[in-house]
Amino acid sequence: MNNFKNTFKQALKERTPQIGLWLGLANAYTTDICAGAGFDWLLIDGEHSPNDINSILAQLQVISGHPSAHAVARVPVGHGHIGVTLIKQYLDIGVQSILVPMVDNAQQARDLVKATRYPPEGIRGMGGARASRWGRIKDYGREANKEICLLVQVETQESLNNIEEIAAVEGVDGVFIGPSDLSASLGYVGQQDHPVVRAAIEDAFAKILKAGKAPGFLTLDEKLSKHYLDLGGVFMAVGVEAVMLAQQTQALAQRFKPPKP
Repeated sequence: MNNFKNTFKQALKERTPQIGLWLGLANAYTTDICAGAGFDWLLIDGEHSPNDINSILAQLQVISGHPSAHAVARVPVGHGHIGVTLIKQYLDIGVQSILVPMVDNAQQARDLVKATRYPPEGIRGMGGARASRWGRIKDYGREANKEICLLVQVETQESLNNIEEIAAVEGVDGVFIGPSDLSASLGYVGQQDHPVVRAAIEDAFAKILKAGKAPGFLTLDEKLSKHYLDLGGVFMAVGVEAVMLAQQTQALAQRFKPPKP
């Protein structure tokens, strides 16, 4: 089946920029609207949004109806027994590209690679369910490992200190810089564009690229997005659908009603 091939992973390997949108409304109806907008990838957020396995599955199903859009899902946590279990569940419902937050060192990255792979390369429980189209992809158990895309988030001072080792881990396809948590960790809460934060991100991009991996980033600032694209950003999220809805509805209301004092 052609849709078993992870074209997003291949694009990252080829350094073909992928423009994405963050999904936080946890709703298949709004996801269907966004999936037809023309983005290369859509991030279904399981960390800071009220998503569970069932709502993620519903969104995967509607995204699959838009061949040009690739679904990426972020687990709330990737470490320990809970993290391994969540990763297994995400993969079993058909997620091929997983983003894991708060990866601080290379050992955590290596553990995540194992969690996303079937034996002997990893520890993922044999199953697959929807991922194998209920057994209709006959070689799924043998071929799945090479189609899984693992993206890890660097978003603390500790992870910055270890970024070269993290990026060098075999099986890590991309390193995503989490600007909100990173700016807070560096002492600049809410100041993603602070010169110190920008310098740290630019240095991280250079190290990720040197390791042969794809850098990723999320910002709602178009100028900043283009800046990081020029620096070699590959999987770039340029908006959050919930924020866009909030901003546009408020702006519309204010065009007809003056703001309250």
